[in-house]
Amino acid sequence: QAQVVESGGGLVQPGGSLTLSCTGPESLFRLYDLAWYRQGPGNQRDLVAHIGLYGVTQYEDSVKGRFTISRDNAKNTMNLQMTSLKPEDTGVYYCNTSPGAAVPWGQGTQVTVSS
Repeated sequence: QAQVVESGGGLVQPGGSLTLSCTGPESLFRLYDLAWYRQGPGNQRDLVAHIGLYGVTQYEDSVKGRFTISRDNAKNTMNLQMTSLKPEDTGVYYCNTSPGAAVPWGQGTQVTVSS
């Protein structure tokens, strides 16, 4: 069954940077818009960045100007470059299709922003 794998999370101080990566089956990158989602402690999973099949991007207001989403359809990868990180960015980050989730959720990658 199609599966996505997220990586790149970690512990970072406020103001720091991280780059998350997502890999998955070729069909995902050939056919779907994709997104990064974040689930904070005790919260629901919310979309933070969306990228269309041909690269058009959209961002949740709180991350605009700080996060950059990108995809390489030839390599079946998607990245989320995060800068100027804030404690409220803490959470588990997941990748999947958008809108909705066309494949099972992966394990996610934990991002913790703390001094």
